[in-house]
Amino acid sequence: MILLYFAMYSIPNMAQNNSIAQKVDSLLQLMTLEEKVGQMNQYNGFWDVTGPVPENGNAAMKYEHLKKGWVGSMLNVTGVKNVRKLQQLVVEESRLGIPLLFGQDVIHGYKTLSPIPLAEAASWDMAAIEMSARIAAEEASAVGINWTFAPMVDISRDARWGRVMEGGGEDPYLGMHIARARVKGFQGDDLSKNNTIAACAKHFAGYGFVESGKEYNTVDIGTSTLYNTVLTPFKAAVDAGVKTIMNGFNVLNGVPVTGDFRLQREILKEKWGFDGFVISDWASIGELVPHGFAEDLAQAAEIAAKAGSDMDMESSAYVTQLVELVKTGRVNESLVDDAARRILTVKYELGLFDDPYRYCNEKREKEELNRKEHHAAALEMAKKSIVLLKNEGHLLPIKKDQPKIAVIGELANDNNSPLGSWRLSSDNNSAVTVLEGLKKFSGNITYARGPKIFDPNTNFLDEISPNLTDESGLSEAVALAKTSDIVLMVLGEHGFQSGEARSRTKLGLPGLQLKLLQEVYKVNKNVVLVLLNGRPLTLEWEAKNIPAILETWQLGSQAGNAIAAALFGEINPSGKLPMTFPRNVGQIPIYYNHFSTGRPTLEPNVFWSHYSDVQNEPLFPFGFGLSYTTFAYSDLQIDSSDQNNIKVEVTITNTGDWAGEEVVQLYIHDKVASIVRPVKELKGFQKINLAPKASQKVEFHLTEKELGFYNNAYEFVVEPGTFDIMVGTSSQSGLHGSFTLN
Repeated sequence: MILLYFAMYSIPNMAQNNSIAQKVDSLLQLMTLEEKVGQMNQYNGFWDVTGPVPENGNAAMKYEHLKKGWVGSMLNVTGVKNVRKLQQLVVEESRLGIPLLFGQDVIHGYKTLSPIPLAEAASWDMAAIEMSARIAAEEASAVGINWTFAPMVDISRDARWGRVMEGGGEDPYLGMHIARARVKGFQGDDLSKNNTIAACAKHFAGYGFVESGKEYNTVDIGTSTLYNTVLTPFKAAVDAGVKTIMNGFNVLNGVPVTGDFRLQREILKEKWGFDGFVISDWASIGELVPHGFAEDLAQAAEIAAKAGSDMDMESSAYVTQLVELVKTGRVNESLVDDAARRILTVKYELGLFDDPYRYCNEKREKEELNRKEHHAAALEMAKKSIVLLKNEGHLLPIKKDQPKIAVIGELANDNNSPLGSWRLSSDNNSAVTVLEGLKKFSGNITYARGPKIFDPNTNFLDEISPNLTDESGLSEAVALAKTSDIVLMVLGEHGFQSGEARSRTKLGLPGLQLKLLQEVYKVNKNVVLVLLNGRPLTLEWEAKNIPAILETWQLGSQAGNAIAAALFGEINPSGKLPMTFPRNVGQIPIYYNHFSTGRPTLEPNVFWSHYSDVQNEPLFPFGFGLSYTTFAYSDLQIDSSDQNNIKVEVTITNTGDWAGEEVVQLYIHDKVASIVRPVKELKGFQKINLAPKASQKVEFHLTEKELGFYNNAYEFVVEPGTFDIMVGTSSQSGLHGSFTLN
């Protein structure tokens, strides 16, 4: 009891003016080796904490570890009652009473769900993205969570990888800004407040480049791609003060990243000065053995600890092996001290030593979840995320008095799929359906389901699912379309068809949806394709034939209301694609900021860089998105008189009849460099709102941060030479100019 009293009251309060570092050092002096290693151990929730205490087996062992203070954090334990009980067990029964961290994957909301992260990236609106993360933190913190395993900042160029839905797309510059916004949203300005949570940038590093888009697969990329593309958003997250970093499952250039010394110790902790802690991905330390990088769990623990992985998620490698590794001299105790110090520091910064139960307020838990203000913000975020891909003949927006509107597709009446993947704590079937949203605008709507596209009760996720050969509902849908004035085809992926472990080799509309669309189009050409999906799809037939296409992703709790608002013109779509849409899977990986190659252009023979069966250009490029109005770019001015601050100005005019938002994008091309540079790179963007016929001058500034790059020695260099500039509405359209850097 004396030690407990000293730990809980004296340590946090002694010398109130002492820094957190001094408090942590004082605490470390009191800790045994086993207790320090225990801080490096994380367990998943393993028993009903309101039920009986485990008496035997693995659960009983974990329970005893909690009582001994050999657990630093728990994941997937939520709800004030459960969190308080576990925190109380550790604080009141372990020797030093060091509080636990409680983590969960809060990816795009807790109860109130915003759009999936890839959809939010399409908004190009950093204030809205920050607010989305802020609301997620408000709700998660109210149920006892003080740490989220987000944001995922992996750059990816491969839509086959299901986890693209969880990230910010293909571009490092856009990804950098999104990483900052999410970290700031989760952590706020004061981490000690009880409505903030520690963020975790993941997966460090390269996971978005898994070969063939297959989950948990190998990554093999060059240093230039690693330094200039992959690491960029991680560095931004660190600069924004992110408290934790998660490594990954992947091998990178032959080394599993969980055991990669250069990545974690040399780059992250030494070069960048990261002072938070690194956590493994789920059991990734133990997975060093099947990778063939360690012969057993003991060696895996040794490698990971030396490499800089501070906390072990669920492989029990540290808690069972690390003490002996230190005692036998295989691991220096200073590495354990460093890891424990980092973890304890975050706990102090969260205020857990001042009040271990600061996240256990039952009144907040009742008040914060599903607040009207949260749903209003989620609706605004959803509206900003919608991308208009095609609108021939101004088929959109639909007039509210439009007679005979047909709505077809299983997803139109689905209140679960729009929630998307990674919604661990949301309520199933809680989204506003597209059909519900549309009926708020018009009473002239008739619905037909068409064939089923997905059965969540089977492991077969798309075309190979046995129920998808059943054409029941097809003829009824076609008959409805034939007698209607306009047809809204609501098609795409189910929310469970993207996300972790949801890699696909076919990216067309799953199941019988394309056949349904083609049959409807035969009888009615006034078709609007409304896409609900978690990744770029291959839509070559659809883009060629369907006059209007609206990309709405998976928009979360308020999906139907946002989609209806866009279809009926209550809002003017303003989203821009954060990932390239390929024509077919054979083009993947496809991305706008590629290299030129030595034979980039059309020759009077076959010997140039191209396909023989499809054009090189994507179906829809990065940064693309239409509007119900039109925007004209003019008067591009480049002032390079101040070589440290190149000024670029352009005038944007709304030439249409609708007020609208435009994302003005600036790209550069370093024409000659010591390392080949991409044909274009995004280096600036601004989102502006213009009334009809109004104009606005937009100004960008290019400094060494935008003009430089990392060489293969990971040195940031800015080289003289000529730079091409493009300012426009997408990565493929704009005004061109150039300047010379002396």
